[in-house]
Amino acid sequence: MTAATASVPLDPRITLFGAEWCGDCRRSKKVLDGLDLDYDYVDLEAVADGADRAQAISGRTRIPVIVFPDASHLVEPSDADLRAKLAQFSVEA
Repeated sequence: MTAATASVPLDPRITLFGAEWCGDCRRSKKVLDGLDLDYDYVDLEAVADGADRAQAISGRTRIPVIVFPDASHLVEPSDADLRAKLAQFSVEA
């Protein structure tokens, strides 16, 4: 592979940046848990730079921020939007 065609390896996991006090975060976690997905959860109350990382990804201060294996992300998705995005990765949504 040449430098021009080299790419960053995709993270095969989903990462959810959120907080327990956030209703949208709990709802999105419930969707992921209901599908029995293995994902990383970054608790913005417990991880010192978690909020900064989420904002750097989304450019916003809203949560949850959910990052997918293709490096795309959703911010505050509805259950339907989250399920539609998961379907792109052959996850039974």
